Amino acid sequence: MTAAIACRAGCGACCIAPSISPSHPALPEGKAANVRCPHLTEAITCALFGLPSRPAVCGSLQPAAEMCGESAEEAMATIVRWEMLTRPRERSR
Repeated sequence: MTAAIACRAGCGACCIAPSISPSHPALPEGKAANVRCPHLTEAITCALFGLPSRPAVCGSLQPAAEMCGESAEEAMATIVRWEMLTRPRERSR
């Protein structure tokens, strides 16, 4: 298990890189990978942080050294790689 770390200010990788399943009125069709979440503010903070309306998937994603690495760029690369490795495969016809 990876120990939690403090969130890196100005990063936003976890609000951009992963896809989010439909789960919130503002995301009725979900959020595609590598698309900025509409709740990510210009200051790179979550406008829903601490609110009950925040999607559960967002609240459960906690910063950790394995995910965040040494920089925002490294975090983006890691989360994009994880997204690619875990996306559903298309069915063969």
